[in-house]
Amino acid sequence: MMNAAPRHRLLPAGAAVVSVVLWASAFVAIRSAGQEYSPGALALGRLASGTLALAVIWAVRREGLPPRAAWRGILLSGVLWFGFYMVVLNWGEQQVDAGTAALVVNIGPLLIALLGARLLGDPMPPRLLAGMAVSFAGAVTVGLSMSGGGGSSVLGVVLCLLAAVTYAAGVVAQKPALGHASALQVTMFGCLVGAVCCLPFAGQLVHEVAHAPVSATLNMVYLGVFPTALAFTTWAYALARSTASRMGATTYAVPALVVLMSWVVLGEVPGVLTLAGGVLCLAGVAVSRSRARGGRTVRVAAGEQPRPEKVT
Repeated sequence: MMNAAPRHRLLPAGAAVVSVVLWASAFVAIRSAGQEYSPGALALGRLASGTLALAVIWAVRREGLPPRAAWRGILLSGVLWFGFYMVVLNWGEQQVDAGTAALVVNIGPLLIALLGARLLGDPMPPRLLAGMAVSFAGAVTVGLSMSGGGGSSVLGVVLCLLAAVTYAAGVVAQKPALGHASALQVTMFGCLVGAVCCLPFAGQLVHEVAHAPVSATLNMVYLGVFPTALAFTTWAYALARSTASRMGATTYAVPALVVLMSWVVLGEVPGVLTLAGGVLCLAGVAVSRSRARGGRTVRVAAGEQPRPEKVT
């Protein structure tokens, strides 16, 4: 008789889905806010909103300060992922068309897999590698189908590449911190560190808030509360119970969801090639998250000891 999947497996999977969906929605919100806000000001406004939302929850839950052992990972992920990544990604997407940005930034999960294997000892099972290859092919297809409608520059490509590198480094740095502190603590203080790094843009933010339409400001606040505060917390919760490599592969669902959301929200009807790329992205994620026959999976890097197979 088949038993239902244990709760400790369903919750991380659900948390990962929440993160991916909200991060996909961020691309739609950034299109509006990015027209009125400069890259640094948008990053600071987003991080300030996210930090405020997280601080309220943190105070209500009385979780206290993270232990000393977690601070190295929190500081690194805060500077690299919450701070530097958000600024250079906003800037890069103003320099290149959406397709080029998608192509370059989507090397991030591949870098996470390589860094995770090298620095964290993450396993690299064939299903994960195969799924990532399929998803990357889908991301390339989506990117190529979206290119040609805008301009590209060397600066923009370099900025998107820096965004991918800092994103991957931030994820790998965050993973050890989650072994010592809660997902809320790691996310809240990481977001705070990122906001502090973006304080040089405070003058720009104050000036632009005074002149930007309310819709753009609301989109900035939305980016802070949902794709940042909520999505980064659910991501940290799932990452604490999985490997960095497997979680990185999950983010390949984002391009497919962006295509769907742009279709529904913005009325941007995707072409056949774009739809095919989105399907490939989702198929690759399904392969990378699947388990070998019998449900056996290696989870040493996630803090669990492998169980010997039962001989029948």
